[in-house]
Amino acid sequence: MLPTYVLARDHLQRAAIILQGTDQRSRQLRSIIERTIGLMDEYRPEPATRAANVLELNEHRHRRG
Repeated sequence: MLPTYVLARDHLQRAAIILQGTDQRSRQLRSIIERTIGLMDEYRPEPATRAANVLELNEHRHRRG
């Protein structure tokens, strides 16, 4: 994971802890933050796709050798 991703997730977790109030607005904000953290945990980055005209040097060496 990217360091900025981990940092953002950490900040959201801290915000959710701070919002422990029992009023309606605090509960709503905490719920939004917790759902966002859940979505971040489920995110799996797609493998990087290469352009068709790009050749990886190690693959080329492996095929030749």
